[in-house]
Amino acid sequence: MSITTVATLRSALGVGTLYADATLQSVCDAGDDVLLPFLWKNQQQIIAHSSSGTVGTLYFDVPIGDVFYIGQTVTISNAGSRYNGSKTITAVGEYSFTITITAGNNNPYHTVAPYGTAAAETYTDYSAIASIQQASLQICEAIWQARQAPSGQGLTVDGFSPSPFTMSSSLLARIRGLIAPYLSPNSQVG
Repeated sequence: MSITTVATLRSALGVGTLYADATLQSVCDAGDDVLLPFLWKNQQQIIAHSSSGTVGTLYFDVPIGDVFYIGQTVTISNAGSRYNGSKTITAVGEYSFTITITAGNNNPYHTVAPYGTAAAETYTDYSAIASIQQASLQICEAIWQARQAPSGQGLTVDGFSPSPFTMSSSLLARIRGLIAPYLSPNSQVG
């Protein structure tokens, strides 16, 4: 479920039933795709994996001994079909952990590109935080405006002149104050 619901976006845009729910839902999903990577989550990036029989090993570029533990259930994504899904950790090393996977070819250590993710239980429900809801709604409104305005440009309130920067980095700059307490340190690199 998206942080901004179809009903909320429909109301904010004042479009009534003019557009199908699926059209508005695609905007809500895009808003999540923009916002969620910047929020702090209980997850780490998988940089590589290997397998031997039914034992799969996932590798990280940071020490994970204090992050994951044996017996913990994690959700693996973007790491390949044999690794993806809800898995229970069977062993933890300094930079890796092992899980049980379906039997297949034995694969040596090789990189995962783009990186996969190993996500543990999340303790924060971002959809229930008012500032995150407002940030998501602002992103969705900007995406909608970019889709509807000529040439995908927004109009400024004071001059009604087109602005080519609707979907640029300034989009996140406009909401950064709302999401600042929840920003992931990992999203601050660069």
